[in-house]
Amino acid sequence: MNNKQKLLGFSLIFILAGSLGGCASVNSGNDGQVQSYAAPVIEAEWIRNGDPIEYDGSKWYPVNDYEVLQDSEVYQIAEYKGVQVFVEKIAVKPYPRLYTKFDKNKFRYFERRDND
Repeated sequence: MNNKQKLLGFSLIFILAGSLGGCASVNSGNDGQVQSYAAPVIEAEWIRNGDPIEYDGSKWYPVNDYEVLQDSEVYQIAEYKGVQVFVEKIAVKPYPRLYTKFDKNKFRYFERRDND
C-alpha cells in the first residue's frame, strides 16, 4: 500500500467513527436541557420527617414549600444521605438556601435556623 492509500483509509475510518459517535445518545429523556438530574419516586424519609442537612458546618432544615427551577438553573454541591444537594447557579457563599429535587422542576428548599 502506498502512502496515499493509507492516508485515505485512515481518513475514512476517522470520518466513519466520528459520525457514528455523533449519533450516540448520551442522556435519553433529557428534554433538550443542558443538565438533567434524576427525581426520586418519593422524597427520602428523613426529609419528610423534617431532619436537617448538615452542610458547611450548619444544619439546614426543610421548609414545607418548594421552588420551580430548571435543572440548568441549579448546581449540585453535595450528596447527603444518598440525596443530591443543590444551590442555585447564581448563588454565592454563604448560600441563602439549599435544595433537593423531588419532582421534575420541583426543588424543596432548606434554610438555616438562627438557633443552630
